[in-house]
Amino acid sequence: MSIIPLEVGNLDGLFAFLLLIMIGPALLLGIAGIILLANKKKRSGKICLILAGVYLLISFGICGSMML
Repeated sequence: MSIIPLEVGNLDGLFAFLLLIMIGPALLLGIAGIILLANKKKRSGKICLILAGVYLLISFGICGSMML
């Protein structure tokens, strides 16, 4: 039995999907945090912005290292 290498075609869609997973939720949380800060809900706005930062840090650290 010989091992047949699998050929993969264009992976641009997969790369875009992973990038959307990495940035999408953090972007939504950041926008929600800015809106909440503008509406005088400072505590909720700060929490959303902190969550967006933590999500970006984790997603770029783990997902970014797997994409290399």
